[in-house]
Amino acid sequence: MTKADLLAALDAAEAGRWDEAHEIVQQHEADETACWIHAVLHAIEGDHGNARYWFARAGKPDRAANATAAELATIRATLGT
Repeated sequence: MTKADLLAALDAAEAGRWDEAHEIVQQHEADETACWIHAVLHAIEGDHGNARYWFARAGKPDRAANATAAELATIRATLGT
């Protein structure tokens, strides 16, 4: 997965286009950052069980109950943008 793909997923998620973001990250399930974004998307949707699974795949602590726009900002900062 390229950085551009990850940024496109973040842009879509932050704009409320969760289906678009979800489609992007689903194509890259082996990428830890894509899994992290995937986790946040499920947390936003209220699917905390699925979010926990994706946080684990991303190697991140379970934040399913409180993942927010701040979590997406943290991901963006990790990418250096």
